[in-house]
Amino acid sequence: MPLTGIFQNPVFIGCLVTSLLAQILKLPLEYLRTKKWDWSLIFGTGGMPSSHSAVVTAAAAGVGHYVGFDTPLFGLAFAVASVVVYDATNIRRQAGFHAQQINRIIEEIFAGKVKPAEEFKELREVLGHSPGEAVGGIALGIIVSWITWQIWPL
Repeated sequence: MPLTGIFQNPVFIGCLVTSLLAQILKLPLEYLRTKKWDWSLIFGTGGMPSSHSAVVTAAAAGVGHYVGFDTPLFGLAFAVASVVVYDATNIRRQAGFHAQQINRIIEEIFAGKVKPAEEFKELREVLGHSPGEAVGGIALGIIVSWITWQIWPL
């Protein structure tokens, strides 16, 4: 049975595969770094590679491969990818730094046992990506987009 609709769109498929691969790759890469399995990374944000950077890069590269790197559509895809990568490496990363500081302050305040620490939920500290994590996502996006283009030329 032939695929129809969105599943005939190689750029969409490339983005979907890239997203899944990025999330799955976070598990063994984090294990190599910390020697601990963190299964929350499958559905969470942050970590290596950046799935945000990977997906928007796969989308932009896919548009370039299938529509042309000299088209306005690629220009738009590139602009969107640039904003997302910037956000992942700067704004969201800074929010993570803020969460770390707030958690530190809370620990210091309650070190005198005013309330048990287990009554307070820690804030999520890893919201963004380091530049290396974003580069890992960009590389993954380019590789998957290129492989998709080789397998599925229009």
